[in-house]
Amino acid sequence: MPASRLLPSDEAVELITLVRDLATKELSPLVAEAERTETFPREVFRLLGRTGLLGLPYSEEYGGGGLSYEVYLQVLEEIAAVWSSVGVGVSVHALSCFGLATAGTEEQRQRWLPDMLGGEMLGAYCLSEPHAGSDPAAMTTRARRDGDDYVINGAKAWTTHGGHADFYKVMARTGDGRNDISCFLVPADADGLSADPPEQKMGLTGSATATMRFDGVRVPVERRLGDEGQGLKIALAGLDAGRLGIAAVATGLAQGALDNAVAYAKSRETFGERIIDHQGLGFVLADMEAAIESSRATLLHAARLKDQGRPYGREASVAKLVATDNAMKVTTDAVQVLGGYGYTRDFPVERYMREAKVMQIFEGTNQIQRMVIARSLDRGGAGALSRVSSD
Repeated sequence: MPASRLLPSDEAVELITLVRDLATKELSPLVAEAERTETFPREVFRLLGRTGLLGLPYSEEYGGGGLSYEVYLQVLEEIAAVWSSVGVGVSVHALSCFGLATAGTEEQRQRWLPDMLGGEMLGAYCLSEPHAGSDPAAMTTRARRDGDDYVINGAKAWTTHGGHADFYKVMARTGDGRNDISCFLVPADADGLSADPPEQKMGLTGSATATMRFDGVRVPVERRLGDEGQGLKIALAGLDAGRLGIAAVATGLAQGALDNAVAYAKSRETFGERIIDHQGLGFVLADMEAAIESSRATLLHAARLKDQGRPYGREASVAKLVATDNAMKVTTDAVQVLGGYGYTRDFPVERYMREAKVMQIFEGTNQIQRMVIARSLDRGGAGALSRVSSD
C-alpha cells in the first residue's frame, strides 16, 4: 500500500509500518478460512490487545495508547485492508469503550477500562432494535430501577460480537419520555442475558452479528454510565467517532481491493500487453485510486477536527458517506478488472465487494448521513471552522 498517509510524526510512520507488517504476517493467512467457515477470530483480538492496538485513541492512564484519532484511524485502515471483519471489530470495541471513557466516573474507569483497552475484555454495542434502527429514541428495551439494581428487559438487534463479547454497552429506557434513555455496562455472564444464533450475512462472515436478549437482567446501579436520561446523548456522541471508524474500515477495504486489482492487471496479458497498459482499464484503476485518496483525505480532515476539540459531527457524516459509497464503487470495479476470475472465490475481490455493501448501512445508513449533513447545513453547523486549515 502507499506509504503516504499524511502522518504527523516519525513514530506514527513506524507504528503504521508495524501494523501493516502484523496484518500481512499474522492476519492475512487466517482470513480466507475464517470467513469461509464463519469462525469468529477471538484470538486475533487478544493478539491486537496484547500489542496495544485495541485502545490506541484512549488515555495511557487507563492502558490506552494516548494517540490521536488521526493516527488511530490509519491503523484501523491498515487492519481493514487485510481483514475487514477484524477492522470492524476493532472499531466497534473502541465505540463500546467510549461511554465508560467519557461518561464514567473515575472509579468506574479505574475498575474496568484497563482490561477493556488491553483486550482482555472484548466489547459490544447495543443500541439498535428491530423496529428502531435509525430511530434509537423509539427503543422499547427498558431498565427498571429495583433498589440498588436495574432490571433490563428487551432485545437489541444487529449486535456486533453478539454472543462473543465480554461486556455490552447497552442503551435502555428508564422513563416514559422519548429521550429518557440511560447507558449501562452489562457483563456477558449476567443472568438472563442470551444471544440468538448469529445472522447469516452476505459479508463480514467472520464477524458475529446477533440479537441479544435481556430477560430480567439485573445490573447494579454502579454499572450505569452517567446520570439517568443521558444514555442517548452518550450514544449519539459515540456514533460520531464510530462513523469515522467505519469510514477508515471502508477506506482500507477499498485499498485492499485496489491492491489486488493492480497486482492482477500488472500480471495478466491480453493482445500482447499487460492489461494495465490498456487505457480503458488503466483509467478504471486511476478512478479507483482517486476515490480512495478522496475518502482518506475526508476522514483524516474530520479526525483532525476531533483531535483539536472542534465540532466534527457533520464532517464525520461526510466521511462515512463518501468513504463507504466509494468503497462500494471501488470493490465493484475491482471485480470488473479481474473479469470472470473476480466473480470466483479464488480471488478476494468478490469478498471485498460483499463486505463493502454493509458499510453503507451500519453506523447510520448513508441516507441518515445525508439527513445529518442537511440538518447541519440548515443550522449553519461548523462549516466555517472546518474550512480552517488543520495542518
